[in-house]
Amino acid sequence: MTGSWKISLAPNARMQAMQRCFPHVDKELKRTGMTRYILWEAYRKEFPEGYQYSQFCFYYAQWKARVNPVMHLEHKFGDKLYVDFAGEKLSIIDKETGEVIPVEVFVSILGASQLTYVEAVLSQQKEDFISACENTLHYIGGVPAAIVPDNLKAAVTKSNRYEPKLNETFADFADHYGTTILPARAYRPRDKALVEGAVKIIYNRIYVPVKRAVYHSLGELNNAIRKELERHNSLLLKGRNYSRRLQFEEIERGTLAPLPVLRYEFKKQSHAKVMKNGHVSLGIDKHYYSVPYRFIGKHVKLLFSKSVVEIYFNYERIALHKRVNSPYNYTTDKDHMASTHRFMTDCTPDKFLEWATSIHEDVRLYILKTLERKQHPEQAYKSCLGILSFAKKAGNDRLAIACRRALGYGIYNYKTIQSILENNMDNYEESLFADELPMPSHDNIRGEDYYQ
Repeated sequence: MTGSWKISLAPNARMQAMQRCFPHVDKELKRTGMTRYILWEAYRKEFPEGYQYSQFCFYYAQWKARVNPVMHLEHKFGDKLYVDFAGEKLSIIDKETGEVIPVEVFVSILGASQLTYVEAVLSQQKEDFISACENTLHYIGGVPAAIVPDNLKAAVTKSNRYEPKLNETFADFADHYGTTILPARAYRPRDKALVEGAVKIIYNRIYVPVKRAVYHSLGELNNAIRKELERHNSLLLKGRNYSRRLQFEEIERGTLAPLPVLRYEFKKQSHAKVMKNGHVSLGIDKHYYSVPYRFIGKHVKLLFSKSVVEIYFNYERIALHKRVNSPYNYTTDKDHMASTHRFMTDCTPDKFLEWATSIHEDVRLYILKTLERKQHPEQAYKSCLGILSFAKKAGNDRLAIACRRALGYGIYNYKTIQSILENNMDNYEESLFADELPMPSHDNIRGEDYYQ
């Protein structure tokens, strides 16, 4: 409220001077912490013979009702973004078939500055709805504290006066952008008056000029909409000396939270039962992902985007993986496995050979032969683990002798070493005559009586 006014004002001039202040008052009241009393004090400082506080508030309320009769709620900068679909559709024409394709029109408006965004989309489904909401945030260059949708199915799955149930994907989108969803209350027209008012305005300022041309794609239609939208946002507001765009750039842009680095990735969902090996299948890719072993046998939900797979049990995320397009293969997080399974996955032939070498060369040779003979790595690892564990039970020297004996028999498994040690065959004296040494018993050896 700057300028030069006479200190002594005639009644008519006194009223005019105060009313000239109201657009500035209306804009300043949208700042957090600003009050009518503070603005009245500033007014009286400049106009000592001006109206008292009660009269100032009375005439301001009259002015606001006349200038903006449907928008009685006070909106703070950076607070709410209202979103909805227009009732009337636009259309595009298929260039090849000539078919007229009706399209939905998404409208959003910031409560304080009234900066508006409009976009044509193919449907009101959640994919198109969330995409349009995201495009709005990038159009305004920031994130408001809350998004206020009407009770659209794409936003609210179950309406409730106190705690409406949000669509999970829309809630996930809001979480990604660090904002809150506050659905408009059913049968409360004031909750959505702002966006409904915006829809009525765009029918005249955007629909009328846009309908004068023919469009063959959403891209062409949205380019035309954007051109008219910029004109709309740049027009002076009724009864004010500033536009939506000017008010937004001057005050509201700085109150918005910053955009995240990455855009939101739309997620699809599926359900699966955790298999006995601690993995679940993402059917669309035929790929398997691990979950903590304690969830074996449980039914879980998978949320997946182009790059990630999230797994939930009772609304708790229990696993997060990068999505892999590799059919019939496994993605495993070692922390998800039971301790015994985790140990086996950490095993390698080199680790077993290194362990065996630290005991004796004969043990190393026997472990090498065992690894070579087993068809499946896990089977070989279990045999090697059992053989090497005898070093602790029987001692390194006895195990080395047992392995030397078993190398002579040409039998490479855990039970052979066990039999030698249990029968104290490692204590027999070395002999040049192998026939004098008894053969260790084994299930796969028929024995001398078989051929009698």
